[in-house]
Amino acid sequence: MDYFKLCKNGIRWTVRKGQVHTDNIEMAGFRTADVVTYGVAEGGVAVFGRYCVFPTLRTIPNNTHASLRKPFEPESFPVILADGNQEAEQAVSFTLDGILTAKTKTSHYEIIREFFPSEHLRAAIERTTVKNITENPVRISLSTPEVVLDGEVRGTKGMYQLEVVHDAVDEILEPGESIAFDLACTGRTANEPLVLVDGEKEKARRRRRCRELMNAVTLTSDDKELDTMFRFACLRAGESIFRTITGDIHAPGGTHYYAASWCNDQVEYAGPWFAQTGDKVDLNASMNAYGHYMPFMSDSYHHIPSSVISEGLDIWEGKGDRGDAAMYLFGGSFFALVCDNDEYTQKLWKALKWCAEYCHRNTSPEGVVCSDTDELEGRIPTDGHANLSTSCLAYGGYLLIANLADQLGESDLAAQYRAWAEDLKNAIESYFGDDMHGFRTYRYSKGHDTLRSWICLPLCMKIFDRKDDTLNALFSPYLWTKNGMLSCERGEENNNDTVWDRSTLFGFKGSFIADRVDPAWDSLKQYVHTRLLGERVPYAVEAYPEGNMRHLSGESALFCRIITEGLFKLWPLGSGKYSVTPTLPGQLTRLNLDGWFLGGHRISLHMERGKPCRIYKDGTLLSQCEIGKETVIDVR
Repeated sequence: MDYFKLCKNGIRWTVRKGQVHTDNIEMAGFRTADVVTYGVAEGGVAVFGRYCVFPTLRTIPNNTHASLRKPFEPESFPVILADGNQEAEQAVSFTLDGILTAKTKTSHYEIIREFFPSEHLRAAIERTTVKNITENPVRISLSTPEVVLDGEVRGTKGMYQLEVVHDAVDEILEPGESIAFDLACTGRTANEPLVLVDGEKEKARRRRRCRELMNAVTLTSDDKELDTMFRFACLRAGESIFRTITGDIHAPGGTHYYAASWCNDQVEYAGPWFAQTGDKVDLNASMNAYGHYMPFMSDSYHHIPSSVISEGLDIWEGKGDRGDAAMYLFGGSFFALVCDNDEYTQKLWKALKWCAEYCHRNTSPEGVVCSDTDELEGRIPTDGHANLSTSCLAYGGYLLIANLADQLGESDLAAQYRAWAEDLKNAIESYFGDDMHGFRTYRYSKGHDTLRSWICLPLCMKIFDRKDDTLNALFSPYLWTKNGMLSCERGEENNNDTVWDRSTLFGFKGSFIADRVDPAWDSLKQYVHTRLLGERVPYAVEAYPEGNMRHLSGESALFCRIITEGLFKLWPLGSGKYSVTPTLPGQLTRLNLDGWFLGGHRISLHMERGKPCRIYKDGTLLSQCEIGKETVIDVR
């Protein structure tokens, strides 16, 4: 069911009589993650709730989930009183545009609440404006001055205090008059002073950061829903960065995963996207993430950890080797080539060579790259020996690091990597190639003969030997549902409707790379409409039913990459050169991508049906090419 409609810079739900629905949205500043629940209960009554996370206040034991976090229930908040009485608020509308703006009303007043996190403080802010809508003066007050939610949480940095504070004062409002005040959910150590927020200034900072993230790379087309979801994805991908004792760390979020980096979410998913945005904060966080794993790259070639947690001071490797070196090799090589930054390349080069060597040393007698599990960590079984994901990532990584080796003048090493890639490509065909349900496609691992959505990965790496049947299988009833691709077809290994958006998003990208554009476009439009305007909005989600469709940040980065690496088929060649194939789906008449950061320059591609694609570099026309034809952009 659709609740929202497009509005200027975002989406809006104008509440209709009889609607009952709640949702939540995660927003992040450098020291606070703010998950706000909003919606409508029976009788049209507005519903609000807060779940706040303070990632740098570490609890005990200081593990992956040890960020100070707490639900702030409705009873934790002061109540707005009119002449000393509380009135039920009727929901009017909810708007999402980087800030959640909620409008409600009673018989005496109209309320506008703006929810957002502070950029730098440990505070989740609610800026509230109350307007007298009667014909008589009304005395407005709040029921309590403050609420100490918990003042005795012991953590690694001291005793932590959680409080709800506000700066409201009793005020008599004449008819038509308004009053504004700020309420904040805060977290601090016992010896830190309580800082009252300036909501107007904090809102301006939040607006500025949202503009930076949503406008760095912009998509403009006939499809306003796609354009809008792309803007939201740029925001969610880029905002989930936390300022820790070891530097800025991008993290997934979702109320559980903070002040830590993962080889899939941060290294493989987000890093390549941040390279394309050029946002300095995000680039710095990416380099920190790549740096987290370098101390573990020893001459013994023991696998690197899956995650570096607890502000960069501890690790998690509970599922053994998930193919993390292959993730690092692919994501790090892509990042370095897109940035084409000498400083970044020099810092990454040794680590990327280590990952390539690790993958080669872990090649099985059958020629595929071994790993204990994959990025789903065995949730859906693999054989514990080799899986399609790890080998495909290693294959793509070999090709990319070869381009980087050429750029650095290491021609012999580049030839070696390409030879490894060719051998691995042949092994992927012989080891994983299989017929399933009449589809000439791939098995995911030996002994597990069910269709998996990850069969899209060969397409993402330009392995097209089984292209047609693989695409048919992905969008067949075995895998495709109205909610995205099933991670695994229903059967002995999977009896539920588990959907992970990450593989759905890879599936869209692989379809575009493999030139199955229009059928995949129809499915993408359905997906965008559901995620942007339906019951769980406005981002790509982690997993369902597991994870309860959390708004993890890495999935939004993957959504952005559908466009740049799918519809535009970006593939970095090294030395400031980038292969692109601008693609215009049949339902569109125009598609513009502006501000794309390649090799330190802002690149724009403008497509209009029946005309050549125009390519701009820093605002100046660089070249033109035929839509649907591969071309090379040289930015040097």
